[in-house]
Amino acid sequence: MARDYTLHSTKGPASGINYKAELNASQYEAVSAPPGHALVIAGAGSGKTRTLTYRVAYLLDNGIPPENILLLTFTNKAAREMLDRVSALVQVDTRRLWGGTFHSVGNRLLRRHPERLGYRPGFSIMDREDQKDLLDSVLGGAAIDKGSYRFPKSEVLAEMFSLAENICCDLQEIIDTRYPYFDLVSEPIHRVHQLYREKKLETNTMDFDDLLTLSVRLLQENEDLLQTYQRMFQFVLVDEFQDTNRLQCDFVDLLVGEGGNLMVVGDDAQSIYSWRGADVGNILNFAEHHPTAKTYKIETNYRSVPEILSLANAAIEANTAQIRKSLHASRPGKGTLPALVQVDNPGAQAAFVAQRILELQDEGVDFNEMAVIYRAHFHSLEIQLELTQRGIPFQITSGLRFFEQAHVKDVAAFMKFAVNRKDEVSFMRLVRLIPGVGSASAAKLWSDWSQCEGSNEGAMTGRFSAYMKEMKVPKKAQSTWDQFGYTLDELIDPQGLPVAPAGMIHSIVEGVYADYMKAKFKNYEQRAQDLEQLSSFGSRYTDPIEFLSQLSLLSGVDTDNAPAAEATQDREAVTLTTAHQAKGLEWQVVFAIWLADGMFPNRRVLDEGSAEGVEEERRLFYVTVTRAKDELYMIYPLIYHAARDGNVLQVPSRFIADLPAGLMEPWNVRSVF
Repeated sequence: MARDYTLHSTKGPASGINYKAELNASQYEAVSAPPGHALVIAGAGSGKTRTLTYRVAYLLDNGIPPENILLLTFTNKAAREMLDRVSALVQVDTRRLWGGTFHSVGNRLLRRHPERLGYRPGFSIMDREDQKDLLDSVLGGAAIDKGSYRFPKSEVLAEMFSLAENICCDLQEIIDTRYPYFDLVSEPIHRVHQLYREKKLETNTMDFDDLLTLSVRLLQENEDLLQTYQRMFQFVLVDEFQDTNRLQCDFVDLLVGEGGNLMVVGDDAQSIYSWRGADVGNILNFAEHHPTAKTYKIETNYRSVPEILSLANAAIEANTAQIRKSLHASRPGKGTLPALVQVDNPGAQAAFVAQRILELQDEGVDFNEMAVIYRAHFHSLEIQLELTQRGIPFQITSGLRFFEQAHVKDVAAFMKFAVNRKDEVSFMRLVRLIPGVGSASAAKLWSDWSQCEGSNEGAMTGRFSAYMKEMKVPKKAQSTWDQFGYTLDELIDPQGLPVAPAGMIHSIVEGVYADYMKAKFKNYEQRAQDLEQLSSFGSRYTDPIEFLSQLSLLSGVDTDNAPAAEATQDREAVTLTTAHQAKGLEWQVVFAIWLADGMFPNRRVLDEGSAEGVEEERRLFYVTVTRAKDELYMIYPLIYHAARDGNVLQVPSRFIADLPAGLMEPWNVRSVF
């Protein structure tokens, strides 16, 4: 057996950095950790990036060549930021460092050895649009019968395949647990998956997930390469380890090997991405998986005042699956407790947020230092309306403005056409939702419709379905076309007058649109919640024309794939964001809204009855409150008007109920007219 022997540097820090002076005691202990395996638990706002950056500098100062260090991150931005900071600390060419995202490092490995996997040099990497096009090509040649059941679109198939790859499970398990409504077509889905793999190899292309799955396979199937890279990467560092999935963890373990040096940095209390494959067990069980590993905790928070941190510590206390720690503030207290605000209804919640934003601006807080955080994108509907009406600029990082989303505009198209049979734009939009109907056939259908009696003003009392049955559509579109007609019939009463908006939306979703969303959108459940909220909002109106006018005033161009950053051009604006999108960000003032059971935590999670699901929701709440630096407002409406159930009495989120009363200041909000 070969004997291991380590050469130690006799040089002092070439950078001249006084590590003890520039780091706090906990940070220094982690940065100067001896070789081996190390788990660094870095709490919110505790200087995680600083710790990682100085660790790299420390290794370089102690004689480790840059090319023998591997730094794995989750975003290119994080990688660039850390490498730039390292360059500022130590005079080294960071291009020699292996630093980047998991996928970028995988790409570098695959570029060196493509032939080992049957690929040729110069293989192409597909972006999401390229992947969709290739899947469409595969679907076109797969001879799949789509007439009897709506088959998933390429975007949904890509999401299925990706999740199976990343959590290393069978595709059928993904169908059974995440997409049970596609069980009837599971066999052709498996067939498409196999054809897609073959097509990628044939065309010498890889998708984004291949960069990691094939890298793992490359190392597993080639012992010589595995040993080469294990010798090369003497020190491996991983950022945001709580967000790793099974595949990423396997990749790290392969590169490190049994005798390597691995430091992972993260915070189990901020593990909030299980829905996309992240496994909190990777960080919780790290010490068990690596018995010789030493754990370091960094608990000094440089972001928030003590009053907010006391609440944050209490907020996560109830979780049983955690590595316990207690954040303490480096900042002095302000003497102001986080506010617990009960309001009558969602409208009052929006009014409170808007009024308080304007008051804070008068007190000198910039708009861009304020954020409204919520559990789901549809929670922002009333807030968007209120801020728009008051002229308060806002930007949305959780997606498009509510009424600009494709599914909202699709439903609105049905409603517009029902009240205006001559609305060509709405007609063209809704018929293109039908399988087999493209732009050319949609134009032909419009020509036929505009010439038939059903489009005349005098025919308003006639059933849509009666006229539509006489029109010719592509054969595979016939059954859906008939259902469209019946659905449109439900949008008008026997006198030919449109029914109330909430009833219209319910009929559209139940009649045709729910099936369309399942097949079209990878985030079907979120969009379904959006439409439930739209229906609830619509219940305020009896006249659909008035309702549609309000939508038109607040909606813009349909740019469903536009980056969220392009949603606003305001230089200074309040941020509206989901809790998931808020991770890693901070503001002076945070408004956490819809803190009621069923809203936050999410109703679906509560209905599933999963203890792990509730604990992840609690971690999401913890992430929410730790975004605030100076002031935190926790708000919940007492009454929520549901489209189907009428007024529903809400109770505060169980996460608020878990908090000691002395950590919050109740605000009694009343309206004055």
